Amino acid sequence: MLLRERQTPEGLLVSVCDEECLGETYVDDPVRLEVTEAFYGGEEAVEADDDAVVDGLTRADVANIVGREAVGVAIEAGIIDEDRVLDVDGTRHAQLLWM
Repeated sequence: MLLRERQTPEGLLVSVCDEECLGETYVDDPVRLEVTEAFYGGEEAVEADDDAVVDGLTRADVANIVGREAVGVAIEAGIIDEDRVLDVDGTRHAQLLWM
């Protein structure tokens, strides 16, 4: 999985995706999900295991998660409710906002 963290004026933004999702676009009208290098990859992204992903998500103020493995890790850790996950054109997507 690829994990990217960055500080924004709204807090810590974390993006996580399965590596094979990077660069892909998933469409299931009306939803279009682009897993761009600019958002999920880049020099700031690191390869991460389950523990690193869980750590990043628990510290995040906002997170975007794409891919069966990445979303599965978040569900298994109790961070994401499986009933709230979107299935988009063969992949899974979840967003997280801690309040």
